[in-house]
Amino acid sequence: MDTQSYHPVQPGVGMEENYMSLDDILLSHDRLPIRTECAFPRLGFLEKSSDTQDIPEGTKMELPLWLSKGLYERKRRVLSVELPKVYKEGWRTVFNADPNVVDLHKMGPYYYGLGSQMLHFESPENPEIAQTLLQTFIGRFRRTMDSSQNAYNEDTSALVERLDCLEKALFRSGQSGLNGFQSWEKGQASQLTASSLVLNYRKRKITDIQT
Repeated sequence: MDTQSYHPVQPGVGMEENYMSLDDILLSHDRLPIRTECAFPRLGFLEKSSDTQDIPEGTKMELPLWLSKGLYERKRRVLSVELPKVYKEGWRTVFNADPNVVDLHKMGPYYYGLGSQMLHFESPENPEIAQTLLQTFIGRFRRTMDSSQNAYNEDTSALVERLDCLEKALFRSGQSGLNGFQSWEKGQASQLTASSLVLNYRKRKITDIQT
């Protein structure tokens, strides 16, 4: 019987979000550089470097992703979002050259998730960002899965420390598949074990007999 108190919920795919996922909740709190396109009355407390009651038009500041998405409108210019540096052309060139040399955990650690969410905001660079995200994932996928299949019963902390959260989940899936296959090869997969309910019931029966 599975006694785990919390069952992890998978994050959303692409631009979609899963509001029951802890990873997506943490991702939504990543801060984005923005510029206000109109005045924000009585919201000066959001800008720690200012003592004014209002946020004037043209103020550059940082807001969490969830708030930036909530305030952003294509028709009514409330704010504009600047690309985080890891998605700008300079870093895209690095990723396109060799994505395996980059420490994605240090860059994010939600490189793919945040990059997908940036596509919600209008930008002429969106097609290039989407293409870089895809090619980076493809370029790193084989090494990630190869590493997961060649680290049986080993310390994998050094292997996963440079991975994005999505890649870490793939690595764990690969490890789980490898462990299952190894168990099957050893003939352990077909062994039946009594559930904890049955074991507890037997213990109670023995206790009742002894008393």
